[in-house]
Amino acid sequence: MKIGGLQRISLIDYPGKISAIVFTQGCNFRCPYCHNPELVDPARYETTLDEGEVLSFLKRRRGKLDAVTVTGGEPTVQPDLELFLEKIRKMGYLIKVDTNGSNPRVLDALIRRNLVDYLAMDIKGPLKKYGRIASVKVDASLIRRSIEIITASGIEHEFRTTVVRSQLATDDLISISKLLKNAGLYVLQSFVPAKTIDNSFLSETSYSQEEFGAIRKKLERGSLRLLVR
Repeated sequence: MKIGGLQRISLIDYPGKISAIVFTQGCNFRCPYCHNPELVDPARYETTLDEGEVLSFLKRRRGKLDAVTVTGGEPTVQPDLELFLEKIRKMGYLIKVDTNGSNPRVLDALIRRNLVDYLAMDIKGPLKKYGRIASVKVDASLIRRSIEIITASGIEHEFRTTVVRSQLATDDLISISKLLKNAGLYVLQSFVPAKTIDNSFLSETSYSQEEFGAIRKKLERGSLRLLVR
């Protein structure tokens, strides 16, 4: 595993649990507003952490931590992700995986092998805009398939969108909510221009809380629960 970072404790990343966060290095998307450029842009990569040392830390923290979140970057591009999660599972941890949904085959394997307890999938935008927002060629059918796999899995999950005003209009968010008609939770995340892959996005903005409130009323439908963070 190419591990780019380790957060030893988090009270918010895995809902209701105390978790450690393992950050994988490498991603197949290049979203310009990404807040982890050092994990995505090879020119900014730092020295990776030793996998054995990370696993040793997790072993010592059994009984004090409830869960491990594996995020990135994009974890599903790691060829030994399943093996890594197996080792964590044997320690008795709950496992959360964050993903961009570009590898539904991997997600399906993790679910079938009982290697994940919570899935969080980023939805970049409506399918027709995926390539432009991700800044790479994207097979939208893979995104749709990942949504289907996650919503049908019975596993606790959330879908989330980082909202940059210049990238996503209200109609785009409505289109996303229709894609997620069978999902349990959809989270809108306000874009915070702290660090980005594309420095021009440091001057970009999100919507105000009042605007998010109005958007939320338009998006809530059926059983879909919506949060704004």
